Amino acid sequence: MIYRMASNLVVGVDIGGTGIKAAPVDITTGELAAERIRIPTPSPATPQAIADAVDGVLRKIDVPGPIGLAVPAVVRGGIVETASHIDPAWIGVDAVDFFSRVTGRPVAVMNDADAAGVAEVRFGAGQGQAGIIAVITLGTGIGSALFVDRTLVPNSELGHLPLHHGKAEDWAAESVRQRDQVSWEKYAPRLQAFLELVQRVLWPQLFIIGGGISNVAHEFLPLIELRTPIVPARLRNHAGIIGAALYAPKG
Repeated sequence: MIYRMASNLVVGVDIGGTGIKAAPVDITTGELAAERIRIPTPSPATPQAIADAVDGVLRKIDVPGPIGLAVPAVVRGGIVETASHIDPAWIGVDAVDFFSRVTGRPVAVMNDADAAGVAEVRFGAGQGQAGIIAVITLGTGIGSALFVDRTLVPNSELGHLPLHHGKAEDWAAESVRQRDQVSWEKYAPRLQAFLELVQRVLWPQLFIIGGGISNVAHEFLPLIELRTPIVPARLRNHAGIIGAALYAPKG
């Protein structure tokens, strides 16, 4: 499908541990301009395998111009520093340079949870909220995006805080709930333990729960009691795509 040339349409690509999602985004409204495309994340998720998959998705969308990409890793100065849910071969890769060469376009690359958070603060549940906001994405792992007066503090990685003799995401991620076949009633205390840990360290004004699990927030959020308000993400599983598009190079 070919889209009319429009400066407000930017492609956002959200590379997750299990799926790659992409769509053109109207960055003035935060709305997807077409139905998103989703393909499985290659296994192993090496740089070349991911690049080939992203290139294929971009050809299907066929919107020219800069692109924003969200990856499940710490990205510092364009360099991938961690690889919890992608192949270790990513560590040390200049993702901005790599994807720019593969796609032939200007590219920006950021952490996937940060991308989701940027979208939620701009257009979603964090819109107009001052102070500290902690956006928690629950999926393959636990991602986090931390904001102070709407300014992103990148690469917070709160899902790696120690909990139950391991990382918090090894205990409270949505993938772990599914793997262990844990009921919502038994999962809620796991998530509460993690959120209480974050609360004791940061005391945010608001928790926003994102990721695919936000579609069924009514199943578990009423079971959680915190001194900090907690709400589901409004943009649901589109947040990463939207935030990546917002982060794309301008012009």
